[in-house]
Amino acid sequence: MPYLLRVELPDVPGSLGRLASAIGEAGGDIEAIEIVEKSHHGTAVDDVLLETAPGGMPDSIVSACNALDGVRVIWISRYAAGGNLFLDLEAVEDLTERPDEALTRLVHVLPQTFRADWALRVHRVGGTIAGTESAPEDLPFVEIEGPMRLEVEGDEETLYAGARIDGNEIILMGRRGGPEFLDSELARLGHLVSLATSIARP
Repeated sequence: MPYLLRVELPDVPGSLGRLASAIGEAGGDIEAIEIVEKSHHGTAVDDVLLETAPGGMPDSIVSACNALDGVRVIWISRYAAGGNLFLDLEAVEDLTERPDEALTRLVHVLPQTFRADWALRVHRVGGTIAGTESAPEDLPFVEIEGPMRLEVEGDEETLYAGARIDGNEIILMGRRGGPEFLDSELARLGHLVSLATSIARP
């Protein structure tokens, strides 16, 4: 069973090796690792895609990681995409294959790129222009100046992030249950939306 583990650890040599050993001893097999954020306080946040051995439990992996000095598991969940982490460079390559569809393609690559549950492209007047399969149907247009976290009234479970395409269109994405969108992820979202807008421009 594939799981995605988000973990904070000291940004020093050997930390990743100790983390990998702890995961392996707890019955996990690491498939891929991506550095999500590095702080000025000497820590890093990594996303770890792993498979559990037969009979292996994610609770055991969490306990093994948390037992390491300076390591904190932020979040763990089953990872339906499986197989690989989809990186920003791969997203850009996908967008450039069909420049005229870059903004719609962006909607479809964002969930995999950011390990989110869904993404939407929303127009001020026309409503939803494009959305992934599990995206909500009734999210309204909101004024966004830059990439930011958003709150939707009545939904305490989903974490939202959005970015501005132009004065009339925005991109939204959501994660049910977490983890929270980090500042580095918001910056990446803004960058990808800007790139997609430039690619789509005739």
